[in-house]
Amino acid sequence: MALHIGIDIGARAVKAAALRASFKKTRLEALIVVEITEPGGVAEALRRAIAEATLGKPAAHDGVAVAIDGDRAAVRVLALPMSAQKQLGEVLPFELESEVPFDIAESVWDYRVLSTGRPELAKATELAVLVAVARTEEARARIDLLKSAILQEPERVGVGAFPLANLCLAIPELASSVEPIMLVDLGTKRSEVLVVKGGEPVFSRTVTVGTEGLPGTASKLARELRTTIASYRATGGAAPRKVLLAGGGASFISGAEGFISQEVNLPVETIPRPASFELAPTITQQSLATFPQFAKAVGLAMSLGSRPVDVNLRKGPLAFERGFAWVKEKVPALVGLGAVIALAFFLSVLVELIALSRERATLEKAMTNVTGEVLGEATPSADRANELLQQQTALSDEDPLPHADSFDVMVRLSESIPQSVVHDIDELDVQKGHVVVHGVVASVNDAQEIAKSLKSERCFSDVKITRTTQVVGGDRQKYVMEFDIKCPEDVKAVAKKPGAAAAPTATATATGGK
Repeated sequence: MALHIGIDIGARAVKAAALRASFKKTRLEALIVVEITEPGGVAEALRRAIAEATLGKPAAHDGVAVAIDGDRAAVRVLALPMSAQKQLGEVLPFELESEVPFDIAESVWDYRVLSTGRPELAKATELAVLVAVARTEEARARIDLLKSAILQEPERVGVGAFPLANLCLAIPELASSVEPIMLVDLGTKRSEVLVVKGGEPVFSRTVTVGTEGLPGTASKLARELRTTIASYRATGGAAPRKVLLAGGGASFISGAEGFISQEVNLPVETIPRPASFELAPTITQQSLATFPQFAKAVGLAMSLGSRPVDVNLRKGPLAFERGFAWVKEKVPALVGLGAVIALAFFLSVLVELIALSRERATLEKAMTNVTGEVLGEATPSADRANELLQQQTALSDEDPLPHADSFDVMVRLSESIPQSVVHDIDELDVQKGHVVVHGVVASVNDAQEIAKSLKSERCFSDVKITRTTQVVGGDRQKYVMEFDIKCPEDVKAVAKKPGAAAAPTATATATGGK
């Protein structure tokens, strides 16, 4: 599971929260607070906080997130046409030039398109885009501070109280509320205010009054909070349903909830701890009792997850890039994962080979049975089965087409009739190579002449006149002539393949004469 560290750098202390996140659950590993003292200052407090949050292994984490103070950035809600939705990255710089008091070319910014948190005055045909802008040098200074202190760059740089919005992912009341809820991070010298609605941030403001100077500055703090609520309502937002306090002031200033509730005329509570978080054994009851002071640090750690809802200034020239050192840190884990994948692949291949081997044995057994029954020789070899099959299906080299058929009989019979003979055929029967001709001629001699002529044909044998009769009521002669069709080539083919048919059969009946 990934270990994410959120670091909240205050005026007097550095708070760190460590979250171990997986696909379905999140575990709170550590809540650390380190006072900022001389001579080490903020850098020394950062080193101690990260060391304690990682149990003495400063590099044993998967990312760090910090935030710049809200008064170092400008937050605007812009109304843009729906047609600009796919080109927001190109359109926003031009829109921001007239909205912020510094050069947009020397700035970094991030934005969110509001959905459930759209201002009530926003037109249905327009996009409501929440944008946070800061000078590049401000964000780079915070990055360099961490880099010099812990030798690592933060993966995300948030703005003011925006990291508190990530708690909406773990606190159902914040995620499901259709009415605005105001989150106030009470710091020592400043207070960060964030309004969330439907689980997303919709308004942010930083006031330069904190817990320092209380109770003398209490009225000024109350006035600034009332002004913040009025500013939000002026943008078209509804009155907040309640106020949730976070930061050190929420944990250690006695009576803060009652005083603020009376001044702003709204219910005020301290921000609750996400009930869905599992707790590591290192989390003490004292840390849980002061959870509100770690709320921003926890939100920063949650911003390193898969679905953050805050803004991130590590964009453009400050975009985060993981270096080779990070890869080196992950080498043992990558090697372990590679070994597991290789083992899984090997086992998969082994199982597949075993399955194929069993299938081959089954097919060879079936092949043996089939070849024994059909081909007369049992063999498991496909090559041998093909040889046996070719032997049994091999065709003769001789052309199976007979050299003489019924059509040849009619042609030769026509050629054998002399021009002077008037000849009629009553019936011509050709069956299984045997021909029977029923004809009518003028005399028996004419029939004999025809039979004699057919005897000279090489494919006709045993030509003979089997019967002659006189036509009733006339002087012409009927005759019956029989012979066999048997060409020498067909006789050889039959000798090679006993039982083969000598020729196809045909029957024809015709009448005619010359």
